[in-house]
Amino acid sequence: MVNYKKGLVLGATAAVLTAVAVTGAGFRLSRSFAYLEDSPTKLVDEVWQVINDTYVDGTFNQVDWLAVRQEYVGGSKTYETKEEAYKAIREMLEKLGDPYTRFMDPEEFKNMQIDTSGELTGVGIQLTKDEETKELTVVAPIEDTPAFEAGILAKDVITKINGKTTEGMEVEDAVKLIRGKPGSKVTLTIRRTDEEIDYPIVRARIELHPVKAQVKETPSGKVGYIRLTQFSAHASEEMRDAIREAESAKVTGYILDLRSNPGGLLYSSVEIARMWLDEGKIVSTVSRNGEIEAQKATNRALTDKPMVILVDGGSASASEILSGALQDNNRATLVGTKTFGKGLVQSVRRLGDGTSGLAVTIAKYLTPSGRDINKQGIEPDILVELTEEQRKELQQERNRIGDFGDPQFDQAYEELKKEIAKSGATNASGTLR
Repeated sequence: MVNYKKGLVLGATAAVLTAVAVTGAGFRLSRSFAYLEDSPTKLVDEVWQVINDTYVDGTFNQVDWLAVRQEYVGGSKTYETKEEAYKAIREMLEKLGDPYTRFMDPEEFKNMQIDTSGELTGVGIQLTKDEETKELTVVAPIEDTPAFEAGILAKDVITKINGKTTEGMEVEDAVKLIRGKPGSKVTLTIRRTDEEIDYPIVRARIELHPVKAQVKETPSGKVGYIRLTQFSAHASEEMRDAIREAESAKVTGYILDLRSNPGGLLYSSVEIARMWLDEGKIVSTVSRNGEIEAQKATNRALTDKPMVILVDGGSASASEILSGALQDNNRATLVGTKTFGKGLVQSVRRLGDGTSGLAVTIAKYLTPSGRDINKQGIEPDILVELTEEQRKELQQERNRIGDFGDPQFDQAYEELKKEIAKSGATNASGTLR
């Protein structure tokens, strides 16, 4: 179930193509004002009011929002059915030109709430609509899912779904085509560089565990390797357990792998940042009124040992909050490639009909040093590009990901080794002096 008290969700997508809900653009869950009667017309007016009161851009992206109200709910304008109201709401929101501000019908809203729990049914990819090209683009495949195993990569463009062109298709419509019963098949046509490839994928029901951890024996002593695949409701709990186990094993340092992590719940990223950071700012949000809400460390770090973070183009939103916070506070060195660049915060609320929902872009977030990373991403401290051949090899031999022979991991270890030496950590005890 969705936790309405801790509801900020951040990520990189406008929707999730499997059931990991809205790990996509950053959402705060809150209840809308109650309805006294079931009125399709009031539903349209409610959506207009929410946008008018909370949308991040006071110019509404240069749209005359008062004129929009007159067009859709002014005068004697009425809607007889919810379907008519839903259609009008989608048209109204489309005028903003913001793919992350979207209406969710009852089925979509229900799926979003299921998704936030960390359960997954589908193929295992997260999708967004590119703001410039308007193409349906993969943010990242989720590890150990059918899409990942089939070879789908971050930044792939989906041109067809079961032979149907995606040109002009909205994310929600693509989601409906890709979702389906476990065991059934869907064929995605992917454009990668100049090549189009058909990927037949069997849908599955998957229980996701966001944290995978192990203690590696290295020439520099024991190293804790933690791979975080998404910021779901269970991520912080699993991360805490992983760090405590690594500390018990007396590791000398850590490699945190955020590659292809498209985001998730904001409170999860903040809680995890506090496990690594004793003091300092973690993230701040800025609304259209310039109000800043800052999240800070609370002197509860579980370790102060040297740390390197792996990032890439599939590391988005909540991943960028965590990596940006630790980079700005000089707590960790970032290795890999530039992150996705998703820096918007959304509010998700249940609408007055009790079954549909609305996601609204209400703010942007900044790293501790004040960086606005939306569309810019976070640059790693050490750039390590993978060739197309190396990426494919790692997907085909997944046991190499996060181990020696993975070029980015190799570089992360080399950097960690230097940090361990600087910190005075000893190979014998794995403790700091």
